[in-house]
Amino acid sequence: MNNQKILDVIAEVNAIVAEREELTECIALALLARKNLFILGGTGQAKSFCINEFRKRITDAKQFEYLISKQTDEEKLFGRLDLSSLIPGSMPQDELERDISYSVLLEKLKEKYSDYEVSGDPETLKEAHLIEKQLEAVRQILCSIKPNMPKIITAGKIPDSHICFIDEIFKANDGILNSMLTALNEHVYTNEGQTVKIPVISFFAASNEIPNFSDSTQAILKPLYDRFDLKVLTEYIEERDNRLKILKVKQNGGAALVNATLSLQELEEMQKEVQGIRVSDELNELADSVLCQLRQKGIHVSDRKFLGFAPIVRAKAYLEGRKEAMPKDLLVLKNYFWNRPEEIPEIEQVLKDTCENPVGAEVERLVSMAQEAADVMEESMKDNTEDLRPYIKFSSELLKIYKAAVSLKTGQMSETSEQVIADGCCKLEMLNKKTSEKAGTTYITLEEKNRLSV
Repeated sequence: MNNQKILDVIAEVNAIVAEREELTECIALALLARKNLFILGGTGQAKSFCINEFRKRITDAKQFEYLISKQTDEEKLFGRLDLSSLIPGSMPQDELERDISYSVLLEKLKEKYSDYEVSGDPETLKEAHLIEKQLEAVRQILCSIKPNMPKIITAGKIPDSHICFIDEIFKANDGILNSMLTALNEHVYTNEGQTVKIPVISFFAASNEIPNFSDSTQAILKPLYDRFDLKVLTEYIEERDNRLKILKVKQNGGAALVNATLSLQELEEMQKEVQGIRVSDELNELADSVLCQLRQKGIHVSDRKFLGFAPIVRAKAYLEGRKEAMPKDLLVLKNYFWNRPEEIPEIEQVLKDTCENPVGAEVERLVSMAQEAADVMEESMKDNTEDLRPYIKFSSELLKIYKAAVSLKTGQMSETSEQVIADGCCKLEMLNKKTSEKAGTTYITLEEKNRLSV
């Protein structure tokens, strides 16, 4: 596994910033998983600095950076129309040079004129003039036989880049919004009927605020926000020692030597290795448990979002040097599932409870399911206590939940986990007794019901 170089880049960037470990890791995860990353934070929190320091250590990768304003137009981001491609009898120079006959004559003309500059010989100039006439004749023929097609000059713009950083992205106006959405989602750009593929690996964006999507004038930006898979919230430096460390660096010039680098080719090889990281069925089930808990808490996670979590987790496992993703790798999804900053603490707690103590989280989920079913039963029997059908339905559901809890116990389980299961079964038993009394039926323990159902 060839992960050392990207680990070195992470370490070098972390050495020149403070309290940005989460951000630098997410930058690496985005690049390894070919995902987009959005950074939310106040001004002066080194958001742009971290991104720029990281991406400049990726050699051979074409980079694009732009600070969006309300006046930003498509040309600034995606390139401009080459007018020569629209003029009858004309053709863009780069297309002419792709023709072998034209390019050979052009090189001859350059060499001959170079000889003339040195010698000043009139005969050499005449020879150069003859070649120039041939070149012009070839040009005219090419322009006549090849159809005029609109061409966009994309050099140095988004369609020509591997890594793109768009600062203040939510200031994008309606004129560039559709092109931005297509670039982020489909990695293509279309203009004048010509579609250009974008070789971009990751888009990075930063802003000090999230639009109010409830406002009709800002709701149009919601799809743009959704195109960013990973999201990181930054804060001002909290620890005094960290502030003083960075202060000293700044006062000493702040220059950071670039020692740790990786090439674009090396990054692409790493991406292939990431794709080979194994994600087990058990891990998928654990992630599904997280999804259910988040939805129960009112945190919206779409199916599309959930089904796309694996590349992020694989990238995390890769950084840790593992060939298989582990439950603790799911903790990184804290920066994948949130939509609003206030959701972060709750998402983080669910992930910790589930991934650091998966048995406890599953028992808690089962008990929660049983309680919800009991609430439904009581609501159904509120107006007619003689109708036992809601109780019969609940009793059947409770037995299934009890069986699921009992099945969690394995031969190699720790005493702590065994006790967690026992405590959960005890809660289910209490619920069983309470609902039996509520329905006025003979109380039979869940253990006995389970034995009788076999």
